[in-house]
Amino acid sequence: MLNALDKELLKTVADLEDLPKGAYNIRKDGKLLSRAASANIQIESNAEGTGIVVTIAPGTINESVHIPVILSEAGLYDVVYNTFIIGAGADVTIIAGCGIHCGGPAPEGHEGIHEFRVEKGARVKYVEKHYATGPGRGKRTLNPTTKVFLAENAQAEMELTQIGGVDDANRLNEATLGPGSVLVITERVLTDGHQRAVSRNEIILAGDNSRSNMVSRSVIKGNSKQDFYATMVARARCFGHIECDAIIMDNGTNETIPSLKAEHPDAELTHEASIGKIASDQLTKLMSLGLGYEEAVNRIIQGFLK
Repeated sequence: MLNALDKELLKTVADLEDLPKGAYNIRKDGKLLSRAASANIQIESNAEGTGIVVTIAPGTINESVHIPVILSEAGLYDVVYNTFIIGAGADVTIIAGCGIHCGGPAPEGHEGIHEFRVEKGARVKYVEKHYATGPGRGKRTLNPTTKVFLAENAQAEMELTQIGGVDDANRLNEATLGPGSVLVITERVLTDGHQRAVSRNEIILAGDNSRSNMVSRSVIKGNSKQDFYATMVARARCFGHIECDAIIMDNGTNETIPSLKAEHPDAELTHEASIGKIASDQLTKLMSLGLGYEEAVNRIIQGFLK
């Protein structure tokens, strides 16, 4: 069912060697490739036929669901609308990601709109990797959207990674936090050549004692460009922090704008941002240990993105 190219893409974006155990939904070239449910995790096509609804039963613990997308069809721009309902008290991991293989001059792209409804006391870890490869010259586009709604004392941890090969990316993250809820977002993006990536984020701390931490790590190489915009709005007694760091190499450019809006007198909001090149003393130290220049640079970049 999976050819060698499919397996390579799935391994890169979802750490899968073959079809996984448990619940999963694998989409290839705009169509369902394979699907399985479990006793506690149901996956169904939505009413419009444009995506899936993943329903996780209350109290489900230590289970996962894989929902990767792979593309290799020339000229295809695939759009999906997925909804995840995480029942009260559940603790699960959702592993997504999109891999594109471009073999010719025609463009290929994917747009995934994911909505998360995390119910009272539930916890979800969401891991998403984006990657593009192939010898073709067609433009590779990935435009992900995540919308997160956290009920009382719910938690969401999101790891969002763009690991290479994507020519154009526009990411949108939106979240609304209820009382006592926690949201942690870690975003890692690497661009090179003439690639462009934009990340827009709006986090609304609506409930008392809600907390959020947004961390962005960017590496901009060649003539690529990255822009990062993050707005954190406090509407209750809460705590929020934005941290964004970028390494610029070659002729790369970057614009970083963190924004804090306190609409409650007991809100605590902080941010820090830095843009710069790799420190020469770091390179010198690694090269003194026997690493070549390129190897030392790659070691620093990998450590930074981790």
